[in-house]
Amino acid sequence: MKSPISSSQIKEKTLEIGFHKVGIASANEFGSEINRWQSWLHKGYQADLEWMASSKRQNLKGVMPEVQSIICVALNYYTPHKHSEDSEIGKISRYGWGRDYHKVMQKKLKALAHWLQEQGKEILTRYYVDTGPIMEKALAQQAGLGWIGKNANVITREYGSWVFLGEILTNLELTSDRSHTEHCGSCTRCLEACPTNAIVEPFVVNANLCIAYHTIENRNSDLPEHIKSNLKGWVAGCDICQDVCPWNQRFAQETDVNDFQPYPHNLAPQLTKLAKISEEDWNKQFTASALRRIKPEMLQRNARANLE
Repeated sequence: MKSPISSSQIKEKTLEIGFHKVGIASANEFGSEINRWQSWLHKGYQADLEWMASSKRQNLKGVMPEVQSIICVALNYYTPHKHSEDSEIGKISRYGWGRDYHKVMQKKLKALAHWLQEQGKEILTRYYVDTGPIMEKALAQQAGLGWIGKNANVITREYGSWVFLGEILTNLELTSDRSHTEHCGSCTRCLEACPTNAIVEPFVVNANLCIAYHTIENRNSDLPEHIKSNLKGWVAGCDICQDVCPWNQRFAQETDVNDFQPYPHNLAPQLTKLAKISEEDWNKQFTASALRRIKPEMLQRNARANLE
């Protein structure tokens, strides 16, 4: 569908709503990352993340048959607080320190989608915040937001990799942005810093070896020994490969989104308390949090593994 509004008008509105970066990708050019994704699946690096194998990821038309363009957005979530190195304190990934990013992003995306639909009755939209079978990191790179780094995170020039990604699929024919070039160069700090060697080669993460995967997604009652012995305090996610990235060390800047400021109890949780956290306390501590994906028994397991 020919758009009644320009790509520049859409970008202006997107920034006005509060997103920090915006770019546009064409649905008809999508697919450069498919071979890498298929190879990743073939090697079993997705562990038991079965949804990662959805065939819809290969073709955006499977998600929205009318799609012509994808409006890709990024929201900076960095705050300058530091993780404690006290062996009695648990570490929670920065993305989970504050309010659930899904709620924050979806509110802004809904506002943008509503505004788009007001521009014409035939305009269609569908939005996602890592909730749909689409290759959002590849789309973000294609839209010029940043590039997929060797740690498999999208890295932006302005904010490093401390960004949440979102997308609006639309039937509007919009002017696409130029795909971002890769700027990791010869740096291998993320590969060298990973205590479990989960980054098995540049740009490839094996979830079976990843601390973030095991602390958030692994539902088993016990963690693998190679994970337990290398947790280094992590109980919810892991930021090691991002903390050592030169782009993050040089360009991270504090977010202006108050919702992403840490809840005090997430900055330095006592491992002994997490090891016996009740469902009632879990409900109180992780209200409106992305960490609700980590159930009380999983937090207990993760904390106990750090205390062993």
